[in-house]
Amino acid sequence: MSADDDLEHMEGLEVSGCSRCPDLVESRRRIVNGTGPEDPDVLFVGEAPGEQEDEEGTPFVGRSGDVLDDVLGEYGLPRSDVRITNCVRCRPPENRDPTDEELANCRPHLEHEIDLVDPEVIVTLGKVPSQHLLGRDVAVTKEAGTVETVEIAGERHDVLVCVHPAATLYDRSQRETFEKTIEKAATIAGAEGGQSTFGDF
Repeated sequence: MSADDDLEHMEGLEVSGCSRCPDLVESRRRIVNGTGPEDPDVLFVGEAPGEQEDEEGTPFVGRSGDVLDDVLGEYGLPRSDVRITNCVRCRPPENRDPTDEELANCRPHLEHEIDLVDPEVIVTLGKVPSQHLLGRDVAVTKEAGTVETVEIAGERHDVLVCVHPAATLYDRSQRETFEKTIEKAATIAGAEGGQSTFGDF
């Protein structure tokens, strides 16, 4: 499959009409594209849309989105200033994890988005996106706040590992880890309110 074939369903940053993954086509209401500016300093990458994201067509809404928005605001990174996307743009059935094949099918879309927006830092929200972009097993809780430079679509990018905002709802001890990682992202981006340094982690 050629690069053009990989991106046949993509115009700019938007994917439409993709039917590569039969289970996802069956379970989705819509394709959930990334939201935010086209030239952000920070790009957040989640796993896949959930039920509410699938209904609204926006990534990270609901309770997890509220946590993310609150902490972004605390560190001078309002949602309007960052871009948020997912590894897979269609909701998996019953909110299961996307399969390796589904991740691979959607990978060209994600790489194209990363290439176009060229962020200062990519923040991976949870285990699936962390492992997908770093290409290795990731112990997210232990590695949260660490930055690794990896090659994505032929370019070097800094990837900052972060726990999923939902983790803070199930385990309050994860809140501080999540906040410190967002603070670090803000520092890298030079946002007002992001006062920590790399040495804090």
